[in-house]
Amino acid sequence: MPNLRIFKLCRLSPIHIGTGRESYDMAASELLSDTISAALASLAVSQGVTTDAGAFLSSFRISSAFPFWGNHYFLPKPLGRLNVRVKGQEEFEYRKRLKKVRYVEVPLWEELAAGNPLAVEDSQLQGQFLVTPDTRLDQICQSQVSQRVSVPRDGGDDASPFFFDWHYYDQQAGLYCLTDAEGETAELLTSLFERLGEAGIGTDRNIGGGHFEIETGTLSITEPAAPDATVTLSLYLPGEDELSRLFHPAPRYALQLRGGYMAGSSVETFRHLRRRTVYMFGTGSVFFTTDRLEGALVDLRPQWNDPAMHPVWRSGRPLTLSIKTNEHDES
Repeated sequence: MPNLRIFKLCRLSPIHIGTGRESYDMAASELLSDTISAALASLAVSQGVTTDAGAFLSSFRISSAFPFWGNHYFLPKPLGRLNVRVKGQEEFEYRKRLKKVRYVEVPLWEELAAGNPLAVEDSQLQGQFLVTPDTRLDQICQSQVSQRVSVPRDGGDDASPFFFDWHYYDQQAGLYCLTDAEGETAELLTSLFERLGEAGIGTDRNIGGGHFEIETGTLSITEPAAPDATVTLSLYLPGEDELSRLFHPAPRYALQLRGGYMAGSSVETFRHLRRRTVYMFGTGSVFFTTDRLEGALVDLRPQWNDPAMHPVWRSGRPLTLSIKTNEHDES
């Protein structure tokens, strides 16, 4: 039973997570692990904690950020068909609603991870969430698109309107992430998260976007006794030596393209540059192996002829949990 340290982003101000595109009318639906770890690494370097961001990122693994409501925590559903039926209904009546589920409350997630079928009440399917019977979610997060105006600094061109998508979290809700860090590394991450909450994460931090207060604790998650697969809680970039054992049998996965601007660079003149791009396996990907998934760091620095150009590290070292799918039993 992993006992993972939890970082809760509480009292979260409106937040916009960029999609890597020029437009702001749609925000990314997830705060992913490589964004979180890169923000922490940038703070660690700027505060003089380390001069080697790559070594810092290699010292821990961290999940993407998942929603919570009060003391109810949700994990991403393992990709593939959920072994869930709704009591008193035929499958065709709830199939579409079940496909919309992205997050499963931890007690139910543990049952699914153990390979057990679930029979739930209709009320437990609440939009993107599959919840325990006593959970009644209000709106955890609402999206609001507002119109804004871009005014050229030199005054040479006309002002141009654009739309901006903010995500608003309820006061009882927010995001949390998990880490395997212990001891001094965990204490350092706590300090950096506190600083990150003051500085903000995402777009428009200078006007209050993405600010939060951090709360810490632990979260115990029960894993099955005889697992046959591994599920990712963060982005995963396998090393070349891992690829041969990931696709036999075929995994269930989604690929995510990672790129965007060097907005976190300590060199202001580099912040308009785009990082190189890389595909990573997304959260909830299922691989039919019980071996540890190591993953790798990747340097996405752009090809820019400037001796001051520094590495732009992104972490593809995943935090994972073991699950039992029963899909490849010999019987």
